[in-house]
Amino acid sequence: MEMDGARMRYLRAGCGPPLILLHGLLGYSFSWRYTMPTLATCTTVYAPDMMGAGFSDRPAGLDHSLRGNTQRVLQFIRNLGIGSFDLLGTSHGGAVAMMMAAECLQREAGLTLRSLVLVAPVNPFSAHGRCLAPLIASRAGSAMFRLFIPHMKMLHSYWHARMYGDRRRILPGTLEGYTAPLAKPGLFDHALGVVSNWTRDLRELHQTLPKLAPVRTLLMWGSKDGAVYASSAEKLAKYFPNSKTIVFPGVGHLPYEECPEEFNRALIEFLTDARGAQG
Repeated sequence: MEMDGARMRYLRAGCGPPLILLHGLLGYSFSWRYTMPTLATCTTVYAPDMMGAGFSDRPAGLDHSLRGNTQRVLQFIRNLGIGSFDLLGTSHGGAVAMMMAAECLQREAGLTLRSLVLVAPVNPFSAHGRCLAPLIASRAGSAMFRLFIPHMKMLHSYWHARMYGDRRRILPGTLEGYTAPLAKPGLFDHALGVVSNWTRDLRELHQTLPKLAPVRTLLMWGSKDGAVYASSAEKLAKYFPNSKTIVFPGVGHLPYEECPEEFNRALIEFLTDARGAQG
């Protein structure tokens, strides 16, 4: 899809009510390889590579802020001609999804959000990101990050393994899939751009959370999540009175990869209940 002079790649599968899947930082539509085939039996699934990530373009001057990403995904949905949809976001994509939900609650947005699914979403209550991101975004941290960019492919396997609660669950082809977009230059510059906005974005997200009370929401976490701590789920859930929380025991940051059968089953049950409640 053409978006402001750049190309945004996305996957589409299935038929039925639309569901948008938003990946996390350094992820892309590949993240949903175990989710899309199952969901496609009951919904039309759209999985974009966020601009700057995956196999989408990495245009110069891209707005990497949470609000910039939010507006691009909303435009993506409008370009598809979709009026109402379910939305799932994971990690940084979860933060984007919450900002999108707030936008959809405004009548002028012209979009209806049926339900929201947040999988270990970046949020103001997990200490890990609050401490690490400002360090990387500092002048010294950015210089060090750029120094290591040529070696990031070798480090990618280490960081990805840390996303799992049990590394034995990493299936063959996983690392190759996640490193494939490195053939397209600029991925880590995109990541640095996102991190440089982190503190400001979290502040804006915190101010937005009280607006989301009307949204029917499912929160999903792995108990051994080392990226966005599962302990933050309880505080986040207070802003979603019409919500359900599921924590997968012994699972890390990527439950849709580490325990896909349990993840898909819980997700389909939620979507079915949410659509039934809306008549």
